Amino acid sequence: QVQLVESGGGLVQPGGSLRLSCAASGSIFRISGMGWYRQVPGKQRELVAGINSGGVTNYADSVKGRFTISRGNARNTVYLQMNSLKFEDTAVYYCNANIWNIGSVRSTDYWGQGTQVTVSS
Repeated sequence: QVQLVESGGGLVQPGGSLRLSCAASGSIFRISGMGWYRQVPGKQRELVAGINSGGVTNYADSVKGRFTISRGNARNTVYLQMNSLKFEDTAVYYCNANIWNIGSVRSTDYWGQGTQVTVSS
């Protein structure tokens, strides 16, 4: 099986910064892409940023220019650097990875447990 373990959430003032980390471990042959989603109560989970195996990134319009997604040298980690945080960035942030398990004929989406980010003065 595969586990995604997130860290780095917390409380920050408007204009501040946080860095989220996510590490994948387990029966992994290859990771196609990784990303970060967020969800607030009563709303659908939304994509914040994604990065594919070639390093191509995409961002939600609401975070462009403020957030940066990157992958670690080990290729099984993904980071989200969040700068100039706003009240509306408050949410539970989830790590996502599309993974080919060892011996599998198709890829599977895995999710982390979520980490709370709260922007408040």
